[in-house]
Amino acid sequence: MSLAVQSALASLPMPREWTWQVVVRPRRRTLGIEIREDGGVLFAVPADADPQAVAEAVRSRLPRLADEVERRRHGGGEPLKELVGGTSFAYLGRRHRLKIVQAGSDKRVRLNQGWLELPETESPRQGARLIAQWYTSRGTRWASGRAAPLAERTGVTPRSVTVQDLGERWGACEPDGSIRLHWALMQLPPSLVDLVLVHELTHLKVPAHGATFRRRMRMTLEDLDTLERQFSEAEPSLWRGAI
Repeated sequence: MSLAVQSALASLPMPREWTWQVVVRPRRRTLGIEIREDGGVLFAVPADADPQAVAEAVRSRLPRLADEVERRRHGGGEPLKELVGGTSFAYLGRRHRLKIVQAGSDKRVRLNQGWLELPETESPRQGARLIAQWYTSRGTRWASGRAAPLAERTGVTPRSVTVQDLGERWGACEPDGSIRLHWALMQLPPSLVDLVLVHELTHLKVPAHGATFRRRMRMTLEDLDTLERQFSEAEPSLWRGAI
């Protein structure tokens, strides 16, 4: 199957300087696209993927892929944060300054009077983990409630909606009907988190990307094109824990 998909992708007008590969991941239900820090592109496909459907899905993403590959190839890798007082962190589109506070017994990050309070830690890496945990726990509570009306409009009932570290992926729809979002999405305005939520919720109805998938997404999000453009502009600046 991977050879058939490779052949279909090879017919696309992808830049000659790109390095890309196809891997079959039996547990996947849909196409996954991962862009490495060096600009290499990995296309992860289900075992029963339709080569032409995969090619069409990639074709529709080529402009955005080209922008991201170019950024990665020229050193615009993952954004970094310096964990010092005053550093800016976004939560649902609003900016908050970091405040280093004396560590308590639980060493939890919290949002207090507009400040994101981080207890003193032994290392920046530990501090980054605590902030990621804060985004994860707070984001899960928010996303669970946010998903309910969107799921109703989409006509589906997800098993659960959680926020966690998904590596290079922004969202995932599991075979059991559960939806997962990357914690870094919690930095975005709610409307852009909705875009990823609706994308994964729609997969509960339509596994593959294509005309039917796009039509169903547009039924829930009338401003789909605008949201996708805004997301592609905001995505490169999302912090994912690098320090």
